[in-house]
Amino acid sequence: MKMKTALTIAGSDCSGGAGIQADLKTMTMNGVYAMSAITALTAQNTTGVLAIQESTPDFLKQQLDAIFEDIYPDAVKIGMVASSELIRVIADRVRHYEATNIVVDPVMVATSGSALMNNDAVQTLIEELLPFATLVTPNIPEAQVLSGLTIENKEDMMIAAKHIGDNCHCAVLLKGGHSINDANDLLYANGELHWFEGKRIDNPNTHGTGCTLSSAIASNLAKGYTLGESVQRAKDYISGALAAMLDLGQGSGPMNHAFDLDGRFAK
Repeated sequence: MKMKTALTIAGSDCSGGAGIQADLKTMTMNGVYAMSAITALTAQNTTGVLAIQESTPDFLKQQLDAIFEDIYPDAVKIGMVASSELIRVIADRVRHYEATNIVVDPVMVATSGSALMNNDAVQTLIEELLPFATLVTPNIPEAQVLSGLTIENKEDMMIAAKHIGDNCHCAVLLKGGHSINDANDLLYANGELHWFEGKRIDNPNTHGTGCTLSSAIASNLAKGYTLGESVQRAKDYISGALAAMLDLGQGSGPMNHAFDLDGRFAK
């Protein structure tokens, strides 16, 4: 059976917990062949982002062309993209290659609190990239930026998800962390709202959870699961990774992406 493939277009996290490193681990653990196009190099760890070195638009385009013209991805996850110029390159290439199963994680702020997206880039994301997305996966603060609405409770989540989905013409998975509604996530797709119940795991090490969830969803879409099935499977995976209680670094540490790895080479 031919192995399914997935591409992550995102920033590099040299400490391995978020960004393309988290994406590649997650995609591998979720049974697809993982590829990456790097939008930026970051110098970061569990305590913060020290520096960001962006790819040039032309170099990002060359990475995307190299991938699509040789190993066409069955799904695409788009994470940290800091500037309008890079977002336009991605939107152009996604259109050109008629990519499918596109999951956008609108990474605006790192777990540590560091800003990762310019203000003008947010508008470009909304106008030029989200209309081509299968799914966008904002957390509460990101959804507030995308919708222009304040989110303080479950009802606000429903209003904001519908607002983003209707305006951007894509499905929305509004993640319920950030002290609102425990770990319950809300999916708005095809005009319908669906809650995914989650159990909050008492683990302060959440570096890269957004990257991991979106990559797991993309992996499952690549394998042919429905959007709802893909979200549920991704939530189950991330719960397992958090429950493994890995504890690395001095700040908000990474999860154990490989918690379910039991092949002989892992021993």
